[in-house]
Amino acid sequence: MEPGTGQVVLAATPIGDPEDASPRLRRLLATADVVAAEDTRRLAGLLQRLEVRTTGRVVSHHEHNEAARAEELLDVVRGGGTVLVVSDAGMPTVSDPGFTLVRAAVAAGLPVTAAPGPSAVLTALAVSGLPTDRFCFEGFLPRRPGDRRRVLGTLARDPRTTVFFEAPHRLAETLASMAEVLGTDRPAAVCRELTKTYEEVVRDTLGGLAAWAAEREVRGEVCVVVGGAPAQGPPDVADLVPEVLARVDGGERLKEAVAEVAQAAGVPKRDLYAAALAARSR
Repeated sequence: MEPGTGQVVLAATPIGDPEDASPRLRRLLATADVVAAEDTRRLAGLLQRLEVRTTGRVVSHHEHNEAARAEELLDVVRGGGTVLVVSDAGMPTVSDPGFTLVRAAVAAGLPVTAAPGPSAVLTALAVSGLPTDRFCFEGFLPRRPGDRRRVLGTLARDPRTTVFFEAPHRLAETLASMAEVLGTDRPAAVCRELTKTYEEVVRDTLGGLAAWAAEREVRGEVCVVVGGAPAQGPPDVADLVPEVLARVDGGERLKEAVAEVAQAAGVPKRDLYAAALAARSR
């Protein structure tokens, strides 16, 4: 990037330990023309811990105002300034504000770059002990049980390791839903307070983790990492019924759920529909 050229910079901030802040992050915080922060109070605390003083303007940039704020920030870039975007922790745009601004900047032909660094998603994946060669990130699951089971149903046969975020007070319920839909024997890990003083990684099956979470009050920020579906031959129709019913509980019509599940699994729709009807009538 040439000196004086305006740009949007997405900067990763520590997810716990302030010593994870890179020299580049410190420099950008000190020199950016505008720092767009998800929470300006959290930013002030980070600046204090890093012993960094900003010289630019600090503005709020969160999910409720990012669309309205975008044009103002892009005007700074058009004028040759640097807009630094930071979230409360980790990389902006990953379950955090920033995507709307990036999309607007790209549409306007303005430069966007990143200062990489800490990531709760990659940290949880790395310490989980589960395969890392192929993975996906699902963020937060829906709060309503039916919607949650429906989403989990779409992941039931995905061979990739999957990373989720979850609020601590919903963890036990979410793990129970995962065990119900994905299987109690599926390997998983609960990663709590990563890089912080009370970091904890609990590795077990989904059934074991559901029982573990039900017996205690879990606190702090939580990632759940779940192993992918094991490789197997054509499934038995009866094994697909829970996935179909989970989708129906989430609001899908039975015929549509059966059609999608049957096509993905390579089984006859007629047989799966009959098995699902029989299960519902019990």
